[in-house]
Amino acid sequence: MGRAFEYRRAAKEKRWDKMSKVFPKLAKLITLAVKDAGPDPETNASLRHAIQMAKGQNMPKDNIDNAIKRALGKDADTLVEVVYEAKGPHGVLLYIECTTDNTTRTVANVRSYLNKAGGAFVPAGSFDFLFSRKAVFEIVKHEGIDLENLELELIDYGLQSIEEEQNIIYIYTDYTDFGAMSKALEAKNIECKSSMLKRIAASPVKFTEEQLLDIEKMLDKIEDDDDVQAVYTNIE
Repeated sequence: MGRAFEYRRAAKEKRWDKMSKVFPKLAKLITLAVKDAGPDPETNASLRHAIQMAKGQNMPKDNIDNAIKRALGKDADTLVEVVYEAKGPHGVLLYIECTTDNTTRTVANVRSYLNKAGGAFVPAGSFDFLFSRKAVFEIVKHEGIDLENLELELIDYGLQSIEEEQNIIYIYTDYTDFGAMSKALEAKNIECKSSMLKRIAASPVKFTEEQLLDIEKMLDKIEDDDDVQAVYTNIE
């Protein structure tokens, strides 16, 4: 399949295997939510979403509880969310979501990764009509799940589309329905392999293998940064 394909596969496996990176990043989201609106997920929608995302990434309950406790401490960092839009090598479009206690450091780091790859920031709002923000739930299909029945059962909870690929069911809702769908799946005893908010390109672009090599090398650098929560692209 070519060395570019092998590199991309290895890079993706490497990124998803970095639990030592993923959990601290999720803890930042929890800390930010607690500081914004308190430690009770019943009254704090942002915290509820952060906890649901953490559970969707198999973050242990102790880690979640510790993140909430740290957020209530006197010495807890002051965190803010920032989103950067950029173009990378070969014209790839990037949404870069960060949680940081130092925006000067974060923007400098991200700019350096882009510059070295031949990319640059673009004005905020440039991609508003090129990406949509969705909540995505992944479920491992088993004999007890009927796709058509599941679709009918979930329409009232914000279901926009449902797909199956390689024995995985993907459920898509608007990002504002993340909590409602999470509760619905939990009530139906349907366990999610993962659940998260994503930005999905309206018109994905197909790049060549050589172009993807350049893009993936840049993504590795950006995603390795401790302040970066997620990077979304228009790669097909």
